[in-house]
Amino acid sequence: MALQRNLFRACYLYRQTCIPCCHESTAAQNTARKDASKKTEVKFNWKDGLNLENLLKEEEIIVRDQFRAYCQEKLMPRILHANRNEVFHPEIMKEMGEIGVLGPTIKGYGCAGVSSVAYGLIAREVERVDSSYRSAMSVQSSLVMYPIDAYGTEEQKQKYLPPLARGELIGCFGLTEPNHGSDPSSMETKARYNAATKTYILNGTKSWITNSPIADVFIVWAKTDVDNKIRGFILEKGMKGLTAPKIEGKFSLRASITGQISMEDVKVPKENILPNAVGLGGPFGCLNNARYGIAWGSLGAAEFCLETARQYALDRQQFQRPLAKNQLIQKKLADMLTEISIGLQACHQVGRLKDEGFATPEMISMIKRNSCGKALEIARLARDILGGNGISDEYHVIRHVMNLEAVNTYEGTHDIHALILGRAITGLQAFTTDN
Repeated sequence: MALQRNLFRACYLYRQTCIPCCHESTAAQNTARKDASKKTEVKFNWKDGLNLENLLKEEEIIVRDQFRAYCQEKLMPRILHANRNEVFHPEIMKEMGEIGVLGPTIKGYGCAGVSSVAYGLIAREVERVDSSYRSAMSVQSSLVMYPIDAYGTEEQKQKYLPPLARGELIGCFGLTEPNHGSDPSSMETKARYNAATKTYILNGTKSWITNSPIADVFIVWAKTDVDNKIRGFILEKGMKGLTAPKIEGKFSLRASITGQISMEDVKVPKENILPNAVGLGGPFGCLNNARYGIAWGSLGAAEFCLETARQYALDRQQFQRPLAKNQLIQKKLADMLTEISIGLQACHQVGRLKDEGFATPEMISMIKRNSCGKALEIARLARDILGGNGISDEYHVIRHVMNLEAVNTYEGTHDIHALILGRAITGLQAFTTDN
C-alpha cells in the first residue's frame, strides 16, 4: 500500500474548500439531523456506544480514517515480530512523518496544525495496534517537538521542528533518573555554566527514556549551578561524553526502544538552552501534552481488546453453545463497552477545552488516570474471556495487557494522579511531609 496522502495537504485542501461554507451549513445540518432522527429509528451502535462520531469535525474524521488505514496496513503486520524480538523499526518514524502525524497540533514548520481532538484520534488509532508505536510517536510530538515550539527560540524552531516533523530526526526526552521518578524536583543531573566558553557542562544520568538509543535530538532537564533551577537543554547525537545505552529485557513495550542517557562533561552551547522554560513548569507542560494523548491511546488498546473478546466469545463453542450466550460473558463485555464509551467522551471534552484554552492539568490527570486504569482492567477481562488462548501472542490481547501495565505507570503513576486530584479537592498536598 502506498503511504496515505500527507495529512498537512489533506487538511489544507479541506480548509480551503469546506470551511468557508461550513458555518453557513452547520445550522442546516443540525436541523436535518433532528428531522432524520424523528423519521427513522435510532439504533444503538456498540462500536460507538455514546456516538462520539457525531461530535467529530469532518477534518478530524479525515485525519483519523487516513491514519487508521496506515496503522492497520503497515503497523499491524509488523507488531508480532517486533514484540517477540524486542525490536523497533526506525523507518516507522519517517513513514509517520510522511503522513504528517508528528507534532500534528503545531502550527507551521511543516506540521499539520490539526485540533487536539484530531491528535487524540491519532493516538487512539496507533495504540489500537500497540502502545509501543504510540509511545514513539507521542515522545516525538509531545515531549520533543512541543517544548521546542513552546519554550524555544525561533532559531531553534526553524532548525529542529521541520526535520523532526518529517521523521528525519528522532528525538527523546530526559527527565526520569535512576533514583528519581515521581519526584523530578530531586533530580541529580547538573548543568554548570562556563562563561569563558559560553557553554553548559552537563553531568548526570537519565533512565527509562523512550527512543534514546536511536535519538538524534535529546531534550534534557537539569539543574543549573547558577540558581539551582531546572532548565531544558537541546543535546545532539555525537556530542562528546553523551551516550544512550539500550535497556534490555523488558516484558512491556517491547516494540519500543528504551534506554538511558548518560552525560559526562557534555558541553552544550548556550544557544541550546530552552529560554522560556524555568522550573518544573517546563517539563510538566510537556508531560501534560503527552498524558492527554495517552488518555486517548490507552482506550484504543481497550477497544481492540473488547472487539477481540467479543468475536472470540461469539465463535467459541462450549457446552454446545457460544460463550457469548453466557450471562457472565455478556456482563464483562457490557462493563468493557461502558468504560470505553464514557472514557472517550471525557477525552473528547478535554480536547475541546484544550483547544479553547480552558483545560487544566487536573483534567488531564483525571482522564489519564481513568483511561489507563480502565484500559488495563479491560485488557485483563479480555484475556480472561479468551481463556488459555488469551496468553498466546497470536491473539494480541496479552501483549496489550503487558503494555498497559507500563502505560498505567509512566507519565505519572495511577496514584500520583490521584494525589494531584486530591490536592485540588482538599487544597492540601500529600506528596511530602511538608506543610
